[in-house]
Amino acid sequence: MDFRAITLDPETEAFREEVVRFLDKHLTDEVLQEERRTGNGHHPLFHAALAARGWILPMWPVDEGGAGLDPLRARILALELAWRGAMSVSISRLITTTVALGLRAHASDELKQEVLPAVARGAALMCLGYTEPGSGSDMAAANTRSIREDDHWLIRGQKMFTTGAQNADYVWLLTRSDPDAPKNKGLTMFLVPLDLPGVEITPIITLGGERTNTVYFDDVRVSDHYRVGPAGQGWQVVAGALDAEHRMGKIEDRGIGDDGNLGTWQGLVHRLTDAGLRWSATARHPDGTPVIDDPLVRERLARVALDAEISFLTGGPMSKIVTAESLIRGAADLVDLVGPAGTLSADADGAVCDGEIEFLHRFAQGTAIYGGSIEVFHNLLAERMLGLPRARMRPA
Repeated sequence: MDFRAITLDPETEAFREEVVRFLDKHLTDEVLQEERRTGNGHHPLFHAALAARGWILPMWPVDEGGAGLDPLRARILALELAWRGAMSVSISRLITTTVALGLRAHASDELKQEVLPAVARGAALMCLGYTEPGSGSDMAAANTRSIREDDHWLIRGQKMFTTGAQNADYVWLLTRSDPDAPKNKGLTMFLVPLDLPGVEITPIITLGGERTNTVYFDDVRVSDHYRVGPAGQGWQVVAGALDAEHRMGKIEDRGIGDDGNLGTWQGLVHRLTDAGLRWSATARHPDGTPVIDDPLVRERLARVALDAEISFLTGGPMSKIVTAESLIRGAADLVDLVGPAGTLSADADGAVCDGEIEFLHRFAQGTAIYGGSIEVFHNLLAERMLGLPRARMRPA
């Protein structure tokens, strides 16, 4: 494997500079501060600016609303977005692009024509309706019911941790249409408009300050037009979308610039490194000696920096595992290194690096769960990449 840095040709370097100028203009301190304050995961003006460049779906063809970027330019875009913290205000975009791939593969032509152009121009957002109370990561245990009535369906039940539902126009909803079928059978997938009567969205604020939601469906009447894939075959439909979310497919099929975990977590590991370096450059030990001159401090900061670099070298499920573990471990190490001041939030007197270390330590705890727990990703690695047999569930 060649680990040397890539030398960009003049045109590609010009594209990178274009991205930097774009972020200088649109990703302002005010935008980032608003996200830190609200945890909303979406900023309409920033999203609209991305859409105007075709950067909602950057690798999709221009005639489909994308920018037609090649993998290298898409990677550059993803890296710059990650390093500048843009993904914190674009979580809804990442989820939307994941759903868009599922629609592209399985939706009817009419539904694709209704939704995908609106996604590309920044006029439609989507969220994931997978997790339910009591089912955790076992998505196939979904109990939200869908009942066929002529050309409509009645949907009743609830979903948890539907991040971005407060911003979204549609929910990518996994339902059980045949309760008598085996667990992985009898499931049907829908793209449900969230403005229908009977939909209720209530907020959940996480330890990391993000907003996610519980969404209730009280006999929501949904046209069969919004069914995705054949009735009873929802598991096959959702499996393809999960592969995209877990970065199991080809980069050109994912269409989001290979930034599935890069933007949301890998960039945060680098932010953690930067915060540690900024603290150590000015802090002093009680005896007045500079902290940065302490060999032990330098070694511990180097360990965090190395974890950040390693997280960038991994792909697929390994990326999720390595990045989440690196962020959790590195954040805890820096809090221990900095001491009590490292636990102060941004609005507290004496906060280190504007509370960056405290925030990242708090946020890190959920990254082992977001988008699927790391235990699920360990199984994906074992079964799909190492060819090991499926794990057997031990009897209770």
